[in-house]
Amino acid sequence: MRVGAIDCGTNSIRLLIADTREEDGRTALDDVVREMRVVRLGQGVDATGWLAEAALERTFTAAEEYARLLKKHKVKKLRFAATSATRDAGNRHVFLEGIRSRLDVTPEVISGDEEADLSFLGASAAVRGSSPEDRLLVVDLGGGSTEFVLGTAEGVCAERSVDIGCVRLTERHLGSNPPTEQQQAAVLRDVDHAVDTVLQTVPLAETTRLVGVAGTITTVTAHALGLPRYDPEVINGTELPAERIDRACRELTAMTRAERAALPYMHEGRVDVIGGGALVWRRIVERVGAATGGRVHSAITSEHDILDGIALSQLC
Repeated sequence: MRVGAIDCGTNSIRLLIADTREEDGRTALDDVVREMRVVRLGQGVDATGWLAEAALERTFTAAEEYARLLKKHKVKKLRFAATSATRDAGNRHVFLEGIRSRLDVTPEVISGDEEADLSFLGASAAVRGSSPEDRLLVVDLGGGSTEFVLGTAEGVCAERSVDIGCVRLTERHLGSNPPTEQQQAAVLRDVDHAVDTVLQTVPLAETTRLVGVAGTITTVTAHALGLPRYDPEVINGTELPAERIDRACRELTAMTRAERAALPYMHEGRVDVIGGGALVWRRIVERVGAATGGRVHSAITSEHDILDGIALSQLC
């Protein structure tokens, strides 16, 4: 079956068109089209609680492009999931109606818990070499929220979504270029508070493997590897020691926006928020290491995430 999936987050709207097949007793996806547009739907939402008109127009333009691709590739089933920015917005009905009229689909504003479940479904399907005893902690670091999902081959054990994301914390705290030490410390305090909240329901100490997904983490990985261009095939499945992640994150945060823009693997839509995202990822890796007593001292990067989960969920 050919399925379509759209993930509309705080920073980007992404499309996956894929054919499904059976592999080793489970459903796998073969990509036909995988697209991303950075539309910054969540611009200003943390401060105003409102989706800005310009942000809506950018998102609707991308949706119209995706509608043409879905028609061209004769997609049979489509699911559209909207996440943090839409959850937080008082005028989300304008967004939902605009998407419905352009894509002929009923968009879903999914909860943080469902976002976490879909992220785990997409990421865990792509992580190879796990044993039945492994407890994967999937961290999906988005623009407005971050999901922590602990699970095994049998499914999710515990999950929590918290409002720390690269766009939200950049807008809230990082006004300088590059950010000051005081501004960075404010972000780290917010991340620590969020992780403390996560620990109330997710036993991070049980983690045996840490998996990071979404654009901040894949970009940090590209920087750590010193890639000459953004190469998802190289990035996917890369496992980096915590020390290397820490160094890459600190370097990206310390750069000016012009320096970040000059990096060959940097998407233009991430230039202004990658410093904030790197701060979040650096602290999460530190906190997971501490929670496990140093047993987990690396992280795997997956190019497969909630978008893949949205596609796979239509087959369950």
